[in-house]
Order: sequence, then C-alpha cells, then structure tokens
Amino acid sequence: MSSTQQSSSTKKQTLFIASLIILWYSSNIGVLLLNKFLLSNYGFRFPIFLTMCHMSACAFLSYVSIVFMKLVPLQPIKSRPQFLKIATLSVVLCGSVVGGNISLRYLPVSFNQAVGATTPFFTALFAYFMTFKREAWVTYAALVPVVAGVVIASGGEPGFHWFGFIMCLSATAARAFKSVLQGILLSSEGEKLNSMNLLLYMSPIAVLVLVPAVLIMEPNVLEVILSLGKQHRYMWLLLFINSTMAYSANLSNFLVTKHTSALTLQVLGNAKGAVAVVISILLFKNPVTVVGIGGYTMTVLGVVAYGEAKRRFR
Repeated sequence: MSSTQQSSSTKKQTLFIASLIILWYSSNIGVLLLNKFLLSNYGFRFPIFLTMCHMSACAFLSYVSIVFMKLVPLQPIKSRPQFLKIATLSVVLCGSVVGGNISLRYLPVSFNQAVGATTPFFTALFAYFMTFKREAWVTYAALVPVVAGVVIASGGEPGFHWFGFIMCLSATAARAFKSVLQGILLSSEGEKLNSMNLLLYMSPIAVLVLVPAVLIMEPNVLEVILSLGKQHRYMWLLLFINSTMAYSANLSNFLVTKHTSALTLQVLGNAKGAVAVVISILLFKNPVTVVGIGGYTMTVLGVVAYGEAKRRFR
C-alpha cells in the first residue's frame, strides 16, 4: 500500500471515530437534556412512563439492528439460569434509570451530573464487598475528592432538593451495582454477552417490569399525555426523538468502546459530563455558585485521578 493510500485510510478512520464520538456526545447529552425538559419544563411528570418509552425503543431498535441490519452478531441465550441472570440485571437497570429520571424533576442537570460522577466510588465499594476485589490504597485515596466534591457541591447548590438528591444518589448506586453484578453473574465465557445483545434481552424484560409500575404509580398518564399532545403539537415528536436517542446513546457507547482505547473512553467520558453541565446551564439558566462549581470540579478531578491510579496500579 502506498503512503498516499495509507494517509487516506488513516484520515477516513479518524473521521469515522470523530463521527462516532460526536454521535455519542450528542445522544447522551441530548437524551439527558430532553429528559429534563420534558419532566421539569414541559409538564410531562411521568418518569416511569418515560423510562418505559426508552426501553420500548431500545427493545425494537436493538432487534432491528441485530436481527435485520446485523450490526453485531446475535448471541442467543443458552440456558434458563442465564436468562434469570439477565432478568435480574434488567430489574436493577429499571431502578437506576427510573431513579435518574425522577431526580431530574427536582434537580438541575448540572447537580445531577455532579452526583452521577460518583459512580466510581460506588463501583469500588460494591466490588470490595461483593467480590472481595482489593485495589491499591492510592486508588481508594483518589475517591476521597470524588465524594468530598459532591458534599461541597450540595452545600453550594441553590436548587438542592433532598428527595431529588436521594433519588439521584440511589440511581448512581444502582448503576454501579449493576456493573459489578453483571461482572459476577455473566462471568463465564459461555454466558458473556456484548452490551448490544445484553440490551436486546434486557429492554423487553424492563418494559414488562415497568408496565405494571406505570399502571399502579402513574394511572392517569395516558389521559394527561393526550391532553398535553393537544396543547403542544411537538410533544409526540419530542417523545419519539427522546426515546430514539436513548437507544442511540447505547449504540454509540458500544461503537466508541469498540473503536477507541479504554483510556480514550475514560477521558471522553469525563469531558462529556462537563460539556453536559455547561450546555444545561446555558439552556435552562439554572443559578450556579462558585462553591457548586468548585465541588463539581473537585469530583471530576477525583474521577480522573481514580482512573489514572487504577490504570497504573492494576
């Protein structure tokens, strides 16, 4: 291959990865901001139904992507125990997503992201007690500013709401718990699934779990949604885009993970939270304080230090 062809191939690869990263950022940040807009600013106060819409879209689009478009090979479920493990993970996923959506009704996106950045702390905690996995003391020390930053940000958050904070913290803990639990339950080579196949099986189960939850906890959802649909002609379009973005966020995360290194993914992930915070403040104009910004900055730096320490002292 000539140097010109190599250069052209490298440019195409770089452009492809850059496009994936833009899709990943826009999908993740877009679904977060649309969730906030629908739940807080639009009168759509049904976080469980919204989560059910997301999971329904993920179930349908996962099936189309894997079975028809063959973006990734289909990995069949091989046993009843494997199915029960996937169902358990699906229930935990429901709790995490619903908790995060509920918190957006009460908290600004900026503070929601600050609390969400503590995921490594909960992951390390669950890994310690559930798998007895020990890290170097330097790694655990890096988690101190992660927690301290959220404590500081909480004190400096003008829009602080206790219930919203508890739901956000619970959602973050559930997300970390699912990550550790997934490593335990699907540890054997015969049971491991890539993230897209796991989503294919988890999302329909999640819908089945969420339907009775909606009927019990949000019984008037259809009546209110139909009323909102008449008042706001773009509501159904926003709900469709929001649900599609929820799937796109999962797909782009899988593709970025596949085509970049773990370190690149870690750096991009940390930057994504900061970008979401800046955009949300510009869009929703929620008041921020120097103390709040300082706390969030400390948390992000702690997450960066934790990732670096984990990489060096693996």
